Amino acid sequence: MTSTAAASAGQAPASPSQTLSRGIRALEILAAAQSPLTIAELADAMGVHRSVAYRILRTLEDHSLLVRDDAGKVQPGPGLAVLARGVSRNLQTAALPELTQLANALAMSAFVAVWDRDDCVTLVTVDPRHTGAGIVQHPGSRHPVSAGAPGIAIQSAYTEADWHAAAPGTPYRPEAAEARSRGYAASHDEVIAGVSSVAVPVRVPGGRPAALAVVYIRAGQDPDKVAAALVAGAGRIEAQLG
Repeated sequence: MTSTAAASAGQAPASPSQTLSRGIRALEILAAAQSPLTIAELADAMGVHRSVAYRILRTLEDHSLLVRDDAGKVQPGPGLAVLARGVSRNLQTAALPELTQLANALAMSAFVAVWDRDDCVTLVTVDPRHTGAGIVQHPGSRHPVSAGAPGIAIQSAYTEADWHAAAPGTPYRPEAAEARSRGYAASHDEVIAGVSSVAVPVRVPGGRPAALAVVYIRAGQDPDKVAAALVAGAGRIEAQLG
């Protein structure tokens, strides 16, 4: 029975697991850290006693979700890569060839972003070969869905009324209505200073729409031409997804 059903039946909804929540928080902290952390540093970031952090880390270590280096510092482990491989597996598989083609044809970093609550999260990314101009969009990086071309593109897959039903409390940007009419979204200087982005929605059967996007810093780009390549790529991805 779901928590909603339990509430309807007069039962108190199940409380979340504090230990599980702390373990997930530990992984989030490690993923965001620029370098491995000591157990004391991680415990401080989690707001728990070192002994509590140690017990959580031992469990995560047993599942290869984190590893310790020779100095005893902890960092994300290979088990996370195995888990990440299964996230939106079909979308990743369908998108990767298109991202590779787009990145190299346009000499821009190409990526797919998915909608996660209030954020857009980069699912998979490809940087162009033989150029130093790529802007890395690390998988797992996130920014508010209310900022940047990927978020606008995701919103544009909805009418304003449907968006308010799907995401109550998150405003529907006027740019989303424009993108819905035009077929693509564009932004500049919203997520990363000095960086432009063009994005189009990708409709995922049975799921929330994603966004196919590129980012670049060079002036003089024609957004219409970039968007045409993205629209074609999104169409092929959608065809693969069925």
